[in-house]
Amino acid sequence: MTNPRSDVQWEALAEDAWLLRFGDTIDMAVNARVHDAATLLQALLPEVECVPAYASLLLRFDPMHWLDDRGTFDGHRLRSAIEAALRSAPAHRAAPREMTLPVCYDGADLHEVAAHTQLTTGEVIARHAAATYRVAMLGFAPGFPYLLGLDPALAMPRRSQPRLSVPAGSVAIGGSQTGIYPQALPGGWQLIGRTPVCLFDLAAASPSLLQPGDQVRFRAIDEHEYQQLAASTGRSA
Repeated sequence: MTNPRSDVQWEALAEDAWLLRFGDTIDMAVNARVHDAATLLQALLPEVECVPAYASLLLRFDPMHWLDDRGTFDGHRLRSAIEAALRSAPAHRAAPREMTLPVCYDGADLHEVAAHTQLTTGEVIARHAAATYRVAMLGFAPGFPYLLGLDPALAMPRRSQPRLSVPAGSVAIGGSQTGIYPQALPGGWQLIGRTPVCLFDLAAASPSLLQPGDQVRFRAIDEHEYQQLAASTGRSA
């Protein structure tokens, strides 16, 4: 397990929230440290809520749970408990949850991505589907996964003119990342495909299908299979 303690910067955001900064770049190694820290804290200090981002970890807590003998918030005791948890090494590290999502690679920007990267559309599809991605964080909108692990050859600037509405399920590239729009949303990422899988269901026990730390792969499908899967999930094509 990577060491989640070294060079961590602490920042108080509110009376019930702290932020741990592990770096300032979008980087797989830094993000791994964030998720390692979140895993340790969730196991050893379940009363502290952890919200991972690219290079930081938001900690939410109830100050009333950390009172001293005088009835005031004891931040030193809480910080000591967090630091002790981060120094711990679990007996084993649970394997990340793995998910494979079907994608029909017919996005509106697929040809533009191919031209920019000097690849054929088939090569873009093959490279995108060959990678294994990590859900670095959820953000922008409920259930929107920011995925690290994109083949560097597929890196693509965002659109100069964002779309007012991107269809739900759209698979897209933005810079060195890939992501999936969980609902119809405005957006400026380059659209390369669409998945019939519902990523966010407010009525579900866990509304977001993907969670930070999950591993994701994509499986290329054709229009016929997309329509079949869309019909089975109730998503309109």
